[in-house]
Amino acid sequence: MSLRFTPLHFSSIFFYFRKRVEFMMGHENHSFTSDFILLGLFSSSQSSLVFISFIFIIFIMTITENTIMILLILRDSRLHTPMYFLLSHLSFMDILHISNIVPKMVADFLSGRRTISFTGCGFQILLSLTLLGGECLLLAAMSYDHYVAICHPLHYPILMNDYVRILMARGSWIVGTVNFIVHTAYALQFPFCGPRAIDHFFCEVPAMLKLSCVDTTLYERGVYVSGLIFLLVPSSLILPSYVQILLTVLQMKSSDVRKKSFSTCSFHMIVVTMYYGPFIFTYMRPKSYHTLGQDKYLAIFYTILTPTLNPIIYSFRNKDVLKAMKNMLKVTFSIKDSNKNA
Repeated sequence: MSLRFTPLHFSSIFFYFRKRVEFMMGHENHSFTSDFILLGLFSSSQSSLVFISFIFIIFIMTITENTIMILLILRDSRLHTPMYFLLSHLSFMDILHISNIVPKMVADFLSGRRTISFTGCGFQILLSLTLLGGECLLLAAMSYDHYVAICHPLHYPILMNDYVRILMARGSWIVGTVNFIVHTAYALQFPFCGPRAIDHFFCEVPAMLKLSCVDTTLYERGVYVSGLIFLLVPSSLILPSYVQILLTVLQMKSSDVRKKSFSTCSFHMIVVTMYYGPFIFTYMRPKSYHTLGQDKYLAIFYTILTPTLNPIIYSFRNKDVLKAMKNMLKVTFSIKDSNKNA
């Protein structure tokens, strides 16, 4: 099993896209060459240092958890199942997503500069839209996998065969990429007037639209339609899936299995709600209803918190994953001992 998408793919796509935007816009709007200012989450104070340190710790935890998850899935044949195949892609998305935001955020706080170039801002939009859209579809695919595994276990090998799982994973990446191409093409061509200060900790489309000095109503309608595709449709599929799962779990005879399954489904729904809820609230409201500072605090849920919780909720509470981790640790320590003895 291999993850076919790497940051190099996104870098090459963005390079082409940036040249295309420059070609379309020409040199008429000189404001495109100016830097933006990210106001961030916190002011530069001693008390804020505690919060930014906490976010950096979360970042290290997220990278570590998701990297371990990918390595376990690649190394242990018992985890070569559709569920863990999809989870490996989710972990890879989470690594890219949080790495796209937090290092720049921490560096800006420590240096006090808080500026970001047009190219850097465009790259953040590119990667965040790709990963946000792709993860919405991937979470829906994972809920379908859980539904089939619990409600139709006998048909699971047929309904979740190799072709279906690969189609789900690739489809999430491809549709997410199409999403960023369409939205970034429009978002970056708007002229920006006045102070180029973005009241956010990364370049996000709703926050940037506030800086535009032209009417963006038509584009906002496009964002609304996109929200229906990437947010409401997947969430409307996830909710019935888990309702049916819970109904099936309640009919199980074993109380232990019933409690375990109910606990797992409950945690899954909490994570999904934390991801979709703020995401829907941010992207499906008109620009006039966005208040200062509100969007950036909502974005913490789907950019920082859920990437940290995903591997814990979906995998590290699973016995198969814990066994795979123990085996990997045994192999690692046995290699170290043999090297010392040699």
